Amino acid sequence: MNRIEKSGEGPKLAKIFIYLVLALLAVVILVPVAWVFVASVKQNSEFYGNPWTLPQGLYFQNFADAWQKASMDEYMVNSVIVTAVALVLLIVIALPAAYVLARFPFKGRAVFQALFMAGLFINVNYIVVPIFLMLNDVDMVIRKIFGAPFLLNNLFILALVYAATALPFTIYLLSGYFKSLARDYEEAAYVDGAGYFYTMIKVILPMAKPSIVTVILFNFLAFWNEYIISMTLLTKVELKTMPVGLMNLMAAQKSAVEYGQLYAGLVIVMLPTLILYMCVQKKLTQGMTLGGLKG
Repeated sequence: MNRIEKSGEGPKLAKIFIYLVLALLAVVILVPVAWVFVASVKQNSEFYGNPWTLPQGLYFQNFADAWQKASMDEYMVNSVIVTAVALVLLIVIALPAAYVLARFPFKGRAVFQALFMAGLFINVNYIVVPIFLMLNDVDMVIRKIFGAPFLLNNLFILALVYAATALPFTIYLLSGYFKSLARDYEEAAYVDGAGYFYTMIKVILPMAKPSIVTVILFNFLAFWNEYIISMTLLTKVELKTMPVGLMNLMAAQKSAVEYGQLYAGLVIVMLPTLILYMCVQKKLTQGMTLGGLKG
């Protein structure tokens, strides 16, 4: 009996340790986020005392000031356009590519898989300068022909760069999920006379919804919060995205020292990602557990 009791204590202690670690991680993540939300409704004078005190009132004027002074309404529209276009391009390109790589053998398949795998290890921030120089060189030629540049300061081109840099991870994840699906459904569709494209659209993609939602969420977070590429390729003020607008707000607050407006700007940037995560949390969990990360 003692041996059985002792053998049962080990898993219990392991579970307790895991729960304690998870609780600690949750506190480390949630406390700073909650503090930003609380600080966003404080008046500036309240920041000079104890930073952990609750606000005396809800000062929502911080959001209006941040929205107007940093032109974050324009930056919000730009970020929505860039993120939406990039996601559409990414899904339209990555889904067929991942499906073909996962399901159909062809010459050069191993080479393509190796190239996409190699793309996983490339940090996009390290190739921003070559991308800029390449686009600038082409723009010089376009300027000579048409009298105006086209590739730089173009929201669609920025979205295209985002989609291209996200292809390796997206194809890797989707192809792994497609490999985990049974072939019986496809074979039944082929027997009924369905073609490859129709089978992919009507049979495979509905089954892959959890994995597609996972891809959309991960890439939405990456595109929405991206700063370096956007700052490099977009030099016109009216074309800046939300992260660049937030940096402009921080630069403006260095002399004014309006901390409430600064934290209100942080909340404006964070809020869309938090709302999206809450909406797709269940699908995201399914996508991570139903084989989406299997190779």
